[in-house]
Amino acid sequence: MAKRLIVAMTGATGATYGIRLLQELARLPEWESHLVVSQAGLLTAKQELGLDRREIESLADVVHSPRDIGATVASGSFLVEGMVVSPCSMKTLASIANGFSDNLVARAADVTLKQRRQLVLLVRETPLNLVHLRNMMSVTEMGGIIFPPVPAFYAGLTGLEQMVGHTVGRVMDLFAIEHQGLVTRWQGLGDDKSSRDNN
Repeated sequence: MAKRLIVAMTGATGATYGIRLLQELARLPEWESHLVVSQAGLLTAKQELGLDRREIESLADVVHSPRDIGATVASGSFLVEGMVVSPCSMKTLASIANGFSDNLVARAADVTLKQRRQLVLLVRETPLNLVHLRNMMSVTEMGGIIFPPVPAFYAGLTGLEQMVGHTVGRVMDLFAIEHQGLVTRWQGLGDDKSSRDNN
């Protein structure tokens, strides 16, 4: 049986991260993607990438309506490896942090946390106010991972596509999903001997 990963896209900027994650998962027959896109997420993807609902949904193995609280991913008995919200709006973050399961994105995240499965939120906002920070802290205390998509300049990446790919690869690492060519692995500033000599 294929391993399942829930991918949610909400109304924050950065729809490209969710799309790239779906594209990478589609290359892996051993993984099954379950997609939930909020209405605001659809609007953002249309504005930023020119993609409509049909084009986005075609990238996933299974698609769920954000209004379908009775979907499979709303139950802890439905086995998944975890969930990624990419991008994650501050509204969605607040819903998850406070257990306000008013749509399928928030409900599936709540289930992921209560089942002690991996939840990763690619939060997108700047600057951050105190409520944002407290909500991030709450999710972290519940076992979730706050993962702002910050470019890794040390990796020598050139262009937006490589930066997005690097971030998506790091997210996939959290679920032990194999990938090729996305992440430039850190090799250190020198060989082991010189590092020891400088300590």
